[in-house]
Amino acid sequence: MVGPDAAVILHSDALEVHWSSGRVSHLPYLWLRDNCQCEDCRVKQTSEKRFMISDVPVDIEPRAASLAGDDLIVLWPDGHKTAYSNGRINALHEGGVTSWTPWQSDFAPARCPFQAFLDDDATAAGAIADFLDNGAVILEQAPTVPGTLESLAPRLGPIREVLFARIHDVYVHASGYNVAHTSIALPPHNDFASYSWPPSVQALHMLENEAGGGESVIVDGWRVLTQLREEHPQHFQSLCDMPVPFREFDDDNETYTVAPIVRCDVSGQITALRFSNQLMQTLDPELPGVGDFYRAYHTLCTMVNDDASKVRFRLDGGDILIVAAHRVLHGREAFDSSGRRHLQDAYFELDNVRNHLVVLRRKGVNSHD
Repeated sequence: MVGPDAAVILHSDALEVHWSSGRVSHLPYLWLRDNCQCEDCRVKQTSEKRFMISDVPVDIEPRAASLAGDDLIVLWPDGHKTAYSNGRINALHEGGVTSWTPWQSDFAPARCPFQAFLDDDATAAGAIADFLDNGAVILEQAPTVPGTLESLAPRLGPIREVLFARIHDVYVHASGYNVAHTSIALPPHNDFASYSWPPSVQALHMLENEAGGGESVIVDGWRVLTQLREEHPQHFQSLCDMPVPFREFDDDNETYTVAPIVRCDVSGQITALRFSNQLMQTLDPELPGVGDFYRAYHTLCTMVNDDASKVRFRLDGGDILIVAAHRVLHGREAFDSSGRRHLQDAYFELDNVRNHLVVLRRKGVNSHD
């Protein structure tokens, strides 16, 4: 039954639908025709769209439209008929927002046994869900064997290859191409800010850690940016607007890009922080807004390096820290180079990690309580 207040009103370029629930939808005619789900408009085998919007006039209008229960039925001038459910349209209206939880003062990354993460779907689903929400997780009791990060591909997707090395060895040596290869403190940052699309997931595997000091440091960059936008909206906007050069190189490789420090989507939701004091290059001082940018950058650096923003812990041999690298900054304290400290890291992509969880849930896998 259609509710007494349900109605369909045809306007010049869109339908106005008053659903029985009381919700009102405004649906452009071209959108309605383009999103028909019937077998003539979709490839049945793959669910991909076969209809091409240019096959109909730009000013197409329905011949008729009506409600049948909770379905909208539209009849087009060529006799084609399509149906749209209120539930499907409402789901589109509500979807698309990435959920994440800002860290509280007592935050610590969840820990998950390495082998269970690989072998047990429910364990993996729980760890990945926590990772997507909080941006960091630690796998523990992993083999302390070089190349172990390769074994994460079934859960995280294929390794994202970048220049310098597929899996990076990080230990003190005189020929290292950045500060990570020294024993001095490494400030919070995300890797490869010098790429136009930096890797969005980083896994850091501690093979051996006999050095004094060297505690790992992580910072919830999105929480910092959210606070910055609330307290200093003009600074936040400057960080979104100013193109900043970043460079990382050695004798055989050169990576360079110019991009703002903060990226947001069209709705204003923060999607990425590009932050590396080591790789940031010199701005043209006569660019409009440089003075405003530096005041904003000073405030951001102060907040990132505030002890209240930092989560500290020690990675021991067999621990793998995984971070959502467009959100979480990582670093370490200085350490005593007389003790052996060997870490390997590799990169993955967040889309692949997220999609793996979708597939697990589609199979009916529920995470362990």
